[in-house]
Amino acid sequence: MTGLGAQMHALVERLYPLCRSITGDGVRDTLDIVGEYVPLTVHEVPTGTQVLDWTVPQEWNIRDAYIADATGKRVVDFAASSLHVLGYSVPVSATMPLSELRGHLHTLPEHPSWVPYRTSYYTPDWGFCLAQETLDALPDGAYEVCVDSTLADGHLTYAEHVVRGRVPDEVIVSCHVCHPSLANDNLAGIAVATFLARALAEQTPYYTYRFVYAPGTIGAITWLARNAQRIDQVKHGLVLACAGDPGHLTYKQSRQGDAEIDRVLRHVLAASERPHRVVEFTPYGYDERQYCSPGFDLGVGSLTRTPYAAYPEYHTSADNPDFVSAAAMADTLAVCREACAVLDRNRRYRNLSPYGEPQLGRRGLYDALGGRSDTKQAQLAMLWVLNLSDGEHSLLDVAERSGLPFDTVAAAADALLGAELIKA
Repeated sequence: MTGLGAQMHALVERLYPLCRSITGDGVRDTLDIVGEYVPLTVHEVPTGTQVLDWTVPQEWNIRDAYIADATGKRVVDFAASSLHVLGYSVPVSATMPLSELRGHLHTLPEHPSWVPYRTSYYTPDWGFCLAQETLDALPDGAYEVCVDSTLADGHLTYAEHVVRGRVPDEVIVSCHVCHPSLANDNLAGIAVATFLARALAEQTPYYTYRFVYAPGTIGAITWLARNAQRIDQVKHGLVLACAGDPGHLTYKQSRQGDAEIDRVLRHVLAASERPHRVVEFTPYGYDERQYCSPGFDLGVGSLTRTPYAAYPEYHTSADNPDFVSAAAMADTLAVCREACAVLDRNRRYRNLSPYGEPQLGRRGLYDALGGRSDTKQAQLAMLWVLNLSDGEHSLLDVAERSGLPFDTVAAAADALLGAELIKA
């Protein structure tokens, strides 16, 4: 592994052991590490805070958990994997027969060597997740059960990183930081978002880009509640998840279906000739469903490789760093960068010489293209830009209608701007 892909994979490996949830020190530790890559503004929202129709829950932290047999041997151990404990388990210290313990155990019989990921965020409960083959090997008898956790008033933690653009209008890039040791869902999404932020910071983008690192569902709802008064500033958005598996890219459109972000991703994916899918919006999935709720109805889509729940390793111990690849994350990052480049350059112009075709040769525009391998294509792009620069059509409209690459169309617009034949 080399380059940015290797760096993203290294970040996934570093974050993987941490026990994350919708609240708690695991989220803070995760954001501390991400903060070494990009500066973060961290927000702490107290338990009990009303956020839209929800209330910020109590904070959960865990120090240890295990099931031990009669000899004291730990047959299930939180120290080996954070997946072994039902997320948000209340404290327990007891000894009970296996017959009673079974009601608190979760397995995947269809994948007997894998450990499932399960949670109980809003219903007090406790439990353990383990491999079916481990459960099958347990003899009857008494077992010591310990969950050393706390569920108490505290805070929900989320963070933002802002790349200032030439205008205050924003593009939000959102990823969830609540899942424990799951590499694709969503450490790969965190890594791609972080390296996208670093890439954008190396330039001065047109839009201001706001990266939101928040727990799933309740975190996005909290962010929306705290930003409702300035939500009109958000012009486009993208939720990143499942960004590192070997599947083809999938873009899930916003609720609007034809928002600019939808058109940009459709164009970028088609023009790149990558194998991909574009799917319609559904009110189920990741946090796009919060940003696209009807009261906000933001132009926010979701980019994944294989979508949630569509690969066997989803929400299991098989979603480990070996499951995600540097190449897949690098490919996801490349598409994100291409999409941002189109968003940033997509403008509407007005032709300043709309009566007849202006003479391009005497302005040196044809000569400026001499020697290019795509000279005819570039000339055609100029004619298309001039023809559709009526203040109503964007450069993306030009690219879609002409069938020309967006970069070629944008370069033609730059040349025409320089010749004072069009204006923004």
